[in-house]
Amino acid sequence: MTESDMTEPDGMELIPAPRRLVRNGSGRGRLDEGTRLVAGPGTEGVARWLRATVGAATGYALTEGGGESVCRLVLGIEPDLPPEGYRVVTGGADHLIQGGSAAGVFWGAQTFRQLLGADAHRRAPLRPGQDWDLPEVTVEDAPRFAWRGLMLDVARHFLPKDQVLRYLDLMAAHKLNVLHFHLTDDQGWRIEIERYPRLTEVGSWRTRTKFGHRASPLWEEKPHGGHYTRDDLREIVAYAAERHITVVPEIDIPGHSQAAIAAYPELGNTDVVDTASLTVWDTWGINENVLAPTDHTLRFYEGVLEEVLELFPSTFVHIGGDECVKDQWKRSATAQARIREFGLGDEEGLQSWFVRHFDNWLTARGRRLIGWDEILQGGLAPGAAVSSWRGYAGGVTAARAGHDVVMCPEQHVYLDHRQHDGPDEPVPIGYVRTLEDVFRFEPVPPELTPEEARHVLGTQANVWTEVMEDTARVDYQAFPRLAAFAEVAWSRLPAPAERDFADFERRMTSHYRRLDALGVGYRPPGGPRPWQRRPGVLGRPIEGAPPNV
Repeated sequence: MTESDMTEPDGMELIPAPRRLVRNGSGRGRLDEGTRLVAGPGTEGVARWLRATVGAATGYALTEGGGESVCRLVLGIEPDLPPEGYRVVTGGADHLIQGGSAAGVFWGAQTFRQLLGADAHRRAPLRPGQDWDLPEVTVEDAPRFAWRGLMLDVARHFLPKDQVLRYLDLMAAHKLNVLHFHLTDDQGWRIEIERYPRLTEVGSWRTRTKFGHRASPLWEEKPHGGHYTRDDLREIVAYAAERHITVVPEIDIPGHSQAAIAAYPELGNTDVVDTASLTVWDTWGINENVLAPTDHTLRFYEGVLEEVLELFPSTFVHIGGDECVKDQWKRSATAQARIREFGLGDEEGLQSWFVRHFDNWLTARGRRLIGWDEILQGGLAPGAAVSSWRGYAGGVTAARAGHDVVMCPEQHVYLDHRQHDGPDEPVPIGYVRTLEDVFRFEPVPPELTPEEARHVLGTQANVWTEVMEDTARVDYQAFPRLAAFAEVAWSRLPAPAERDFADFERRMTSHYRRLDALGVGYRPPGGPRPWQRRPGVLGRPIEGAPPNV
C-alpha cells in the first residue's frame, strides 16, 4: 500500500492510504512566511483553496511568484498522471503538487495539508510566526473509484446551509467527491421550487417529531423545518464544485411523497384517501401515501425537475423509487385504469411506468436517471443507473444487465446503524458496524466478472437522519467511520480479510487530531462521551452479523 517505514510522525499518517509514499531524505522541509505559491495554468482554484485553508492555519500569505532563492509551493497539471491522480514532492527549495487535472492537484493539496500536521486543519494559527516542518517525501496516488460518495439526508432532519458547506469541506478532506443530496421525503421538502411555492410553504415543516425509533413513546413537541432557497442551492453547488465534488440531487418519486401531497393534495390518490387532510409526516417508517399515476402528477414533477436541472449541473439525477407501497394503487380506480390502458400487468408494472417516464424525460435533456434498486422491477432503460442499498443483489443484477451501479448496501455502509452493542450507544439502530467493519467493506462483489465489475461506478456511505436531530448527532454517527469508508473508496486495498486494520488504527491516532482541529464531534474509540448518549430513547437494534446479501 505504501513504502513508509510505519514509524513516521503525525504528518506521515495519511488517510486515505496512498499507493506510494517514499522518503526522499532524512531531513525536513519547511513552509514559512517567505514561501511563495506558484499556480500553473488550470490550478488557480486550488491556489485559492490553499490560501483560504493552509494560509489561514499558518498565517502565511502564500503570495504569488518568488525567485530561485525563495521557498516555493508549485502547482501544476501533468498529463502523465491519471485525471484524479496526483504527485506531491516535499523538501528542498520547491514543494510540488501535481495532478492529472485540477481535481488531481486538489486531492494532492489535501495530502499536502495532512503532511503539515493536524494544526494545518485549523482556521487560524495557534502560534503566529512559527515555521512548519514537512517530511521530505514523494507521494503518488490515484483513486480506485470515480464515485466516492456520501448520501446526506436533510429531509428527515434539516441541516442548515452552513452545515452542508461544512460537510462538503469534510468530504474534501477525505477525498470524497459525490454528495448525494436527499432533499425530499414524507417528513419534509427542502428545495425551493418557484412554480410550486406550497412545497416549501407547507411541505418544509412539521408540527412535531418522533424522538427515537418510530416505536418510541417520545416526541419532540415543537415545529421542525427549513428549506434551501434557489440561491442557497446555487451556493452549495458552487462551493462543492470548487472542491471537485458533484452534488447529485434526489427528488423522491413515487413513494416517500407525503410532504408533497400535504402541499398539493391532488398529487395523491384522491379516490381512495382524503389527501386534503394529510399533513407533513411527523414519524418514521414506510408511508402508504404515494403519488397518483396521473398525467397531472407527471406534469407537476416535470416542472419540479426542470427547476432542479437549472440548479444542479450533475449528469445524474436521483429519483428515489424505493419503498413505494402499492396498497392505495390496488384500491384506486384511477390507478387500475392506467394499468389497463398501458397493459402494465400490475402495480409493479405501474411503478416501472413511473420510473421509465422520468428516465426518458431526463435522457431527452442530456441527464441520467439513478434510483434505489427497486427501480429494477419491470426493467430499466439502458442509460439508467442503480444505487444498490438492500444488499449487493440489486447491484449484481444491474451490472449483469449492463447498468452502472453505486454500491451502498445498508448492512455495511448505512452510518445510522450503531457502532457498538454497549448500553450507552445513542438510539441504537440496525446492525453493529464498527470502524473495522467499515474498513473491511468491499464494494465489488466477487461474483461479478471483470466486464460486469466495470459497471460499478463506485461506492457511497449513507447518512439517514431519522434519529439524528442535529449536527452533533450526524458527526457522531458519521465519524470516524467515514474516514474508514473514504479509504475503501479511494485506496486499492487487499481483500477484506487481508487488510491491515492495526495499521489503519495507528494512522487514525493522528487523524483524530485532524478531526479535533476540524471540530468534528466523532465517536471516541472508547465509546460515547456523556453528552453523546441518549439514555431512555428507544432504538431498533438488530442482533448478530449482517447478512451478506
